[in-house]
Amino acid sequence: MNKKQNHVFVWPVYTRIIHWLIASSFTLAFIFSLYENLLNLHVAVGIIFGLMLVYRIIWGFIGPQYARFATLKLSLEKLKFYFVEKVQDRYRDIPAGHNPASSWFTLIVIVVGSIISITGLLLYGIQEGKGYLGFLNDHYYMHMHSLFIVHQYASYTLLAWAIVHVVGVLVEQFYHKTNMVFAMITGYKKAKGEDSKTGKYKSGLTWIFLIISIMVFYVSIDGRNNPFVVSKYTQHDYKHESFTYYSECGACHKPYPPFMLPASSWERIRGGLSNHFGEEISPSMKKGENRISINDQTVIFNYLMKHSADTSTREISVKVMNSLNGARGRKSITKIQYWKDVHSAISHDTFKSSKVKDKSNCFACHKNFDKGMLEDIDILIPQ
Repeated sequence: MNKKQNHVFVWPVYTRIIHWLIASSFTLAFIFSLYENLLNLHVAVGIIFGLMLVYRIIWGFIGPQYARFATLKLSLEKLKFYFVEKVQDRYRDIPAGHNPASSWFTLIVIVVGSIISITGLLLYGIQEGKGYLGFLNDHYYMHMHSLFIVHQYASYTLLAWAIVHVVGVLVEQFYHKTNMVFAMITGYKKAKGEDSKTGKYKSGLTWIFLIISIMVFYVSIDGRNNPFVVSKYTQHDYKHESFTYYSECGACHKPYPPFMLPASSWERIRGGLSNHFGEEISPSMKKGENRISINDQTVIFNYLMKHSADTSTREISVKVMNSLNGARGRKSITKIQYWKDVHSAISHDTFKSSKVKDKSNCFACHKNFDKGMLEDIDILIPQ
């Protein structure tokens, strides 16, 4: 390679690829996490983030000299001296490899990033009931909130440190005049030392990880139909499961999934049929009116109680139960705190629009809701 004057070739192309894929995949995953219906994209780039961390760990042992963990300067004394020297000597010589600050940041990215990746995979299986770990939902669903807290706080922690890292690079670029911004673009660093070298077998490992990442990303953005993302839950056929529920309740509205409400809510609904959301339902009414026999009422509510939120490990069921905090369930899902929290960002005008009309019209925004499916990918709020 052609050596630049007063520069050292520190970061070979494969090291730069790792760096930018880690940075970009984390950034995109964080952005996608802010949108409920982009969970599939969040997971897809999150998997790339995790794979690149695995690669970075391997690279830390077999990669070129400046990328190896053995060259990291993790002494607190060296870290202190690094900042003292920055203040005292604006144009001091900088090391060819990692300085103490970037050494610690590398360790933070690997440790915190690993926590994010592992909890993310567990959440996808335990909370969403999806992917290869979907089977964990049956026995560990009660831990979804704790996992989410760890995943969320670890993500914000890494974001904060990434911002600190970027600020540090900009200080080096514009105050210390080290051209640090371009080091991870060109591979050259304004420093003293020997040029880095990469063997062919190491570059082959890079291509293996890149190909795997592309394949996993491609199948994950589908969001439904492959082993990486497929849901353990299947569509419900309410007509087949309970024809009485489907025909009697479905005569006035589409059947709501029973797992959305706790048993206490279904009990309140059964006890208030004389004023069922403004309508009277009675076995004594004439045929053709809101008449449901006592026997049919019993069949319907036995079905609803059997499949209520109390008996389900679905995310919505668990979160509805947790939001009640031991209190008795409301008659309407829209009165439950969890529902209010999830829909707090949706404007009043949207609920009153001609396409939605009412907060209780879950079918307007959730595709396949009438089949008992509440997939994030199916959320589409009418404009």
